[in-house]
Order: sequence, then structure tokens, then C-alpha cells
Amino acid sequence: MNSEFPIGIFDSGIGGLTVAREIIELMPNEKIIYFGDTLHLPYGEKSKEKVVNYCSKICHFLLSKKCKAIVIACNSASSLALDYIKTEVGSNSIIFNVIDPVVDCVNNLQNKKIGIIGTNATINSKVYESKIDKLKKKLSVFSLATPLLAPMIESGFHDASIKKKIIATYLKHNKLKEIETLILGCTHYPLIESEIKNFYNKKVNVISSLNAIGLHIKNKLQKKKLLNETQNSEKHEFFVSDLTTSFQNSSKIFFNNDINLKEKNIFNEK
Repeated sequence: MNSEFPIGIFDSGIGGLTVAREIIELMPNEKIIYFGDTLHLPYGEKSKEKVVNYCSKICHFLLSKKCKAIVIACNSASSLALDYIKTEVGSNSIIFNVIDPVVDCVNNLQNKKIGIIGTNATINSKVYESKIDKLKKKLSVFSLATPLLAPMIESGFHDASIKKKIIATYLKHNKLKEIETLILGCTHYPLIESEIKNFYNKKVNVISSLNAIGLHIKNKLQKKKLLNETQNSEKHEFFVSDLTTSFQNSSKIFFNNDINLKEKNIFNEK
């Protein structure tokens, strides 16, 4: 593995672009290859078998691009397919997920009542509860599936008043009534983080994977001497399985017009 090889990142849609932007800002010498599986979004409503199958094909595509590391920038995929991905391609690339860095943040909290919102797949997997339980800190965890949020964000309701009503409806749920910290268990949710913080009016600590994922990746690459120390002269590459207008418009939120999207349906390739 070469330190100048790129970092691969994938998600079912635009959520992973939040992670891509964070990595680019923190590690400007790294080349990014992004794959958004817009053909199959959202992963949170798919079966484990299908998500594993999609992730497998995406990882092999990223390996064909010589990615030294692959970031599963999707909580649903991290919940359902992480073990399979590590077994299948972990010997050829360093595998990162967006859940472990968040759990590390929880380990440093003084708060005892933790809320989690995410897709049906993430919440039903109970992956956060399992990992937090292993911390042995006697924390109370309250999870709530919020399946409308990711599709809402993908659809471009970034400035619509309707999103505030949907967000408030979820956050007012009895399960989240007494929480002191809220984990945003989906990489789409940083796009509505300001609305969530406004709802709580600074009374609840809000944590997303973006608070930690970039540093987590940088530290691990440094330890393995795979951090690129030379200036990157290559352009980042962004692929989607279905080039939709909504994805094109949403991607400009992160990279203005500096992003060149390419459609590549790897799922029909033999």
C-alpha cells in the first residue's frame, strides 16, 4: 500500500459528502474517490442482505481504484455490513466506519442519558447500544428511528419550513424526553444539525460523526505511515450509481461547482 493512494468514501447518497468534505479540509494532500449509491438510497429501508451486496460491489470498485482506505460513510451500512466488509476486503484496505468515532466521544462524556436518532436499519440493529454498553459506564440509551429525515434531506428540503415540523415531531417524542446528549446516527443529519440545536436551545449536547471521524482517520493513517505528505495534484473523483438532479443540486452545498459527478452503475457490470 502506498501513502499516495487515494481514500475511498461511500454512502447511499449525499450524506457521505459531509464526511468527504471533512476529510478534504483536514487532510488536503489526500485524493478522495467518492461513490454515492443513489440508485439504492436510502439504505436504512433495505434488508441486510441487499445492503451487504451493495457494499461489497462498491468496495471492490474502490479497490480497483487502489484506495488505501475505505470509509463507510453511512451508519446503516456500518451497522449491517461492517463485519462482512472487513472480512472480504480488510486485508487490502484500511476500513473505517462512522460509528466507532462517535462511541469514542461518548466515552468522554459526563452525561448519563444518551439519545440516538437514525434510520430504521441503524436503530433496529442496536449497534450503538451494543458498543456503548461495552464502555461499562452505566449510561442510559434511548433510540428513535427517524426514517423521514434522510429522504427529506436528499430531496432538497434544506430551506423549507416543512423540515422544521418533521424535525420537531421526532425530537418531541417521549423516548427523547429526558436526554442530555443526542447522537446524530446518520451522516445526512449534520445538514440539519443547526435546526436540531435550535430546537434544543443549547439544553442538549449534540454529537455527529463529523466531530471525530476526520481526526480518527488521520491519526490511524499517521500511525500506519500512510498519510500523504506530498501535495495532491490529482483531482478528487465523485461517482454516483444514478446521476439525479437532486444529487447534483445538493452536492453544490459542499463543493459549489468544483465537483465533477460521473455516473457509473457498477451493479450491472459483470
